[in-house]
Amino acid sequence: MCKKRLLWVSLLVPCSFISQATAYAGTPEDIVVISGSRVERSSFDLAAAIDVVDDARLGEAQMRVNLSEALMSVPGLVVSNRQNYAQDLQISSRGFGARSAFGVRGLRLISDGIPATMPDGQGQATTFNLDVASRIEVLRGPLAAIYGNHSGGVMQLLTKDGKGHPSVEVSVVSGSEGVGKIDVNAQGETAGISYVVDSSRFQTSGYREHSAARRETNFAKIAFVPWAKSKLTLVANRLIQDDTQDPLGVQWQTFLNNPRQAEIDSSDTQNPKRSFAERYNTRKSIHHAQFGLTYEQLMDTGRLRLSLYDGDRQVNQYQAFSKALQANASQSGGVVDFDRHFYGAEANWLHTAELAGGVLATTLGLEYARSSDRRQGFENFILAHYGVKGNLRRNEQDIVTSLDPYLQTEWVTGPWRVSAGLRRNQLDIQVRDYFLANGNDSGSLKYAKTTQFAGVLYKWNPELNLYASVARGMESPTLNELFYSGSGSGFNFNLRAAHNTQIEAGMKTILPGGARLNAAIFQVRSADELVVDTAVGGRTSYRNAASTLRQGMEVALDWSWRNGISARFSGTVLRAIYDETYGAIAAGNRLPGVPNTNWYGELAWHARDDSLDAGLELLASSKLYVEDSNKETAAPAYAIANFRVGARQYAGTWRFKEFLRINNLSDKTYVGSVIVGDTNRRFYEAALGRNWLLGVSAQMTFY
Repeated sequence: MCKKRLLWVSLLVPCSFISQATAYAGTPEDIVVISGSRVERSSFDLAAAIDVVDDARLGEAQMRVNLSEALMSVPGLVVSNRQNYAQDLQISSRGFGARSAFGVRGLRLISDGIPATMPDGQGQATTFNLDVASRIEVLRGPLAAIYGNHSGGVMQLLTKDGKGHPSVEVSVVSGSEGVGKIDVNAQGETAGISYVVDSSRFQTSGYREHSAARRETNFAKIAFVPWAKSKLTLVANRLIQDDTQDPLGVQWQTFLNNPRQAEIDSSDTQNPKRSFAERYNTRKSIHHAQFGLTYEQLMDTGRLRLSLYDGDRQVNQYQAFSKALQANASQSGGVVDFDRHFYGAEANWLHTAELAGGVLATTLGLEYARSSDRRQGFENFILAHYGVKGNLRRNEQDIVTSLDPYLQTEWVTGPWRVSAGLRRNQLDIQVRDYFLANGNDSGSLKYAKTTQFAGVLYKWNPELNLYASVARGMESPTLNELFYSGSGSGFNFNLRAAHNTQIEAGMKTILPGGARLNAAIFQVRSADELVVDTAVGGRTSYRNAASTLRQGMEVALDWSWRNGISARFSGTVLRAIYDETYGAIAAGNRLPGVPNTNWYGELAWHARDDSLDAGLELLASSKLYVEDSNKETAAPAYAIANFRVGARQYAGTWRFKEFLRINNLSDKTYVGSVIVGDTNRRFYEAALGRNWLLGVSAQMTFY
């Protein structure tokens, strides 16, 4: 009976308490997560590498626009700000996702229980609204296999619930490179209904030539209790990003001459000093809207959870493809225009029972997702005018459907926690070609695999847990990886899904004085790895390689001392190689876009009365290879330092906050990200030099 009561307590913990409990201090049990087990659990007792970025860290002197601000301290992750809002951040987890030309690949994104990743495995980090984030959970390793078609892990954002008296907050941020942002937020709880409403506008003139951007976001969340032991939550969000300029990558010598410069198009006879980006006016417009609903009902022996979502995404992108390249009848033009409608549902049932002196918790679920793209391609010229929409060159409908049942169980007895899971991944892709001038490219693909996970955790003592886990997973190609074959012609029906086997062992411990240490070692062996074939002018095609191997270690250490002083250190060592020769690529070559080491260190101070805080951050990364042969100039290693300071004041019903952040204190010139395998050798994307942010906010509470 006592064990059942403990389960009810864990199920009924409200989100507001969970967000407060994720600070890196105190007992092992006070960092609560839902990723992995799909129910509130102590991260200390989970047989997986998982980190939590709480709301305090999310708001620490940050603009709250890019995930790179929030996730730089998480081991195993590399989050690169490309200084290119047309292509989003470059995020990789244990080396998965580094090949992505845009968006997030190899990680499953979830927001408030609703997928932010499409059924094919492609996600967009811009759909994460950091202004309303309560915390972000980052799960890596074998346990992520039970979330489906991806390999690197799961990144789950949970937004704040409205609570207490109504309040309104206005925040303004200004900074280098024409950065400006204004955010208005209202929240509260009235008559049992909690609500959060947020609207923001961001803009920048850009660090690199032709990289200006403007973004508007809107968010609304309503939650209430329709009847006893239940909760209904409705979430809606919208993103508008019109004519975001794309500076493209540059060659190594161009980067050395001027890291801000875009690559010059020497073939431009009318203006030989004009860049490719300017000549073709490379840009992207995005309109994204999504609605989600989740319902939870507690019962005597468990919990029922249902979710539904529906959304639309329109993208219009102009690429740097010359008229000569598009002369081939098989080419699909230099303008991408698609309209996507997506929707899905998930149902799972958690049941608990006593078994052999312990407690068995079993989750049975079914997840359905579908996306339908009406995709068109146009020439990016009319006569001698470039960067304009010309003749139709591609017209098709692409439909992706997945229907995945899964079973997950955990048995707790004495010092042991044994967990296991199965998921049947099935992805169906249909292509209906309506542009028949270059042949009929219609067809279908199916990818299917049963992924499996097993893990065991042993509580050596109350301050030390040891664990090991193993999984077999699948990573199918995304639509974006299937759209083009190596020749630049139509849909690539020959790509196979990559399959992998992951193993991990780790320890989680509380050291004397309250320091917290997490460490893990891992290995991932993949067959039919998906790698870049060609990348030209913003368009990338892929192929299957032979075997690859990833072996690494992650460590995170947190201290808290007297007088408000704290420190955090995290690091990753990763050996990611081709394990077998394929073509001209030798066994032992490094996977491009994956650093061998990545380090973060922080020393911070926080006043006892919450009036002031300050911090010094250090980031370092080893060199990045840019293509498979490892012969082109690698992006060099770098180390930079950032400084932040914040202040808070309270006056009656008002709260005021200010912050100043200076990044890259030494004004180091370095490559922030790379475009893997670019055929024109335009691999390099420069990071910001020394830059600053200044923010102020005022919040009023209505009593």
